[in-house]
Amino acid sequence: MILILDKIGGHPDLGWNMLHYVTTPVASALTGLSIDKLREWTSRRALVPADVRPKKRGSPAQFSWQTILVLRIAATLRDKFHLELEAHKSFLSGFRRQLRMTSFIALWGQKLVLVSNGRWKLVNDTDDMAGEDAMLIRLDPHLANISVGFALPNPSDSQGQLDLFTLPAVLGPQRRTRAENVPLRLNDNERRRSA
Repeated sequence: MILILDKIGGHPDLGWNMLHYVTTPVASALTGLSIDKLREWTSRRALVPADVRPKKRGSPAQFSWQTILVLRIAATLRDKFHLELEAHKSFLSGFRRQLRMTSFIALWGQKLVLVSNGRWKLVNDTDDMAGEDAMLIRLDPHLANISVGFALPNPSDSQGQLDLFTLPAVLGPQRRTRAENVPLRLNDNERRRSA
């Protein structure tokens, strides 16, 4: 978990608390996709483009929690339902757009329902689905994984109340200043004791 928290970054134009990203290696761990498959889906085939494309060759792309969720759903569609993702590119794009306007907390308890003709909707347990054939994907297992990777609140972990501030919001960016990188010099007495 420390590895994931140290790799979280914010968009420089929006500020630290506005939008958090993870790099390609962390996105690979969160989605369960290999780095090669992740690059194929986000760059070469552009099924789900990265939020911030690599600035130059060898630099990592950056991904928001919404993009990670869409990638996890795409992996589920491919692995469990054996669907060809290219045919569902418009669904993946529309779902990602909707997630940009939806709170992370509001998604808990929701299910993604894929119906005919590329239509989809988010439903909860009380919504009636009678009379319509559909594929149902529970979001909670995906959200639990993402909540750890992005240090977002997980309602199932809390007992009645969510954290007001997440760890990255409290600590801020974990960057060392130049002065912190300079090693402390030991005086003569401390050197002798440690030898």
